[in-house]
Amino acid sequence: MQYRKLVEGGDSLSVLGYGCMRFPTKNARVDKEKAKEQMLYAFNEGVNYYDTAYPYHGGKSEVVLGEFIKENNLRDKVYIADKLPSFIVNKPEQIKTYFETQLKRLDTDYIDYYLMHMLDSLKSWEKLKEFGILDFIDEKKKSGQIRHIGFSFHGREEEFIKILEDYDWEFCQIQFNYLDEHNQAGVVGLKRAYELGIGVVIMEPLRGGNLAAKAPDKAKERFSKYKEQRSPAYWALRWLWNHEEISVVLSGMNVDEHIKENITVAKLTSPNSMSDEEIKTINDVKEIYRSLMKVPCTGCNYCMPCPFGVDIPGIFSDYNNKYFFGPRLARMQYIIRETGLFGTTKCAANLCTQCGKCEKHCPQNIKIREELKLAHKELDNTFMRVGMSIVGRIMGLRRADRK
Repeated sequence: MQYRKLVEGGDSLSVLGYGCMRFPTKNARVDKEKAKEQMLYAFNEGVNYYDTAYPYHGGKSEVVLGEFIKENNLRDKVYIADKLPSFIVNKPEQIKTYFETQLKRLDTDYIDYYLMHMLDSLKSWEKLKEFGILDFIDEKKKSGQIRHIGFSFHGREEEFIKILEDYDWEFCQIQFNYLDEHNQAGVVGLKRAYELGIGVVIMEPLRGGNLAAKAPDKAKERFSKYKEQRSPAYWALRWLWNHEEISVVLSGMNVDEHIKENITVAKLTSPNSMSDEEIKTINDVKEIYRSLMKVPCTGCNYCMPCPFGVDIPGIFSDYNNKYFFGPRLARMQYIIRETGLFGTTKCAANLCTQCGKCEKHCPQNIKIREELKLAHKELDNTFMRVGMSIVGRIMGLRRADRK
């Protein structure tokens, strides 16, 4: 495993960080045994940075991570990154309450890397300052309960720069990948953080899977022309670690083969090591994605839950999949959402009431209501819907309690 410094003179962190937002699940709950097994494998391969947050898995992510660390006696061997849920802080006393809850869930006395979660504008940071966050940070750093302070960001480039320059941050966390060079903080924000000596952690390196397993055939064909056979995920991660400005790349790993591959790439890629041919390959694939993607949704779920039951990320995944893989499978999946086949609850775009609540929380600033209308128009197919509904009734695949 390769290691880099996130904070000058600080810890040597594995360039691959373990994202705890997407633990494996079983019966709609975290599969603790599998999650701990996978985290231990990663640790034994050199991964020492584990990232969680207050809302992940309904609060169970922090609990599972804490149990894993305690059961394996790893507290002095790994670094915990956790986040204050800034977006639900509405009064000063909640800051302390959330923090103490996190310490309890993690079963630890301190957090190594603590972030203000999902700041999307200077206004959101100013709200925390009004609630006394600066005094809180100073107190916790002096007591040793917080070792390093940072923030995660979803918003526009100019807002990122404002927040970055408003406080003596030690590190930040941004969405960045070869399709997001000019989205959110982007490459401009990345370089500005580096200039200021602020460490950078990367999230959404595979854009919610769109740069990995969901890669379109055209992208795979372009990658296959390279002299060495590599998966789309391998390429995406290698491109990130090629940047000297990046210290840690988070991956929400829950498949054994993916974990092994991610570790392999992490061990083999150092800054500025990609050849001109490799960079050209990535640039060609960028153009392929840009020509195919309809909605830049990463599946982060910040827009959820919809009060009317619309599965927003799932619908956008279907919509993009139509252009990545063709219409048939995408429409079938969408119609399952629409009709409630296979024991599912109806969750298609036609349930949208245009309330707009989702758009207030979208890190990508997607015009969700507009895109849902377009997605429904393109994915709904009367002939297929009627046919699948008939089959469903015959086979008893519809929910008895559906609306």
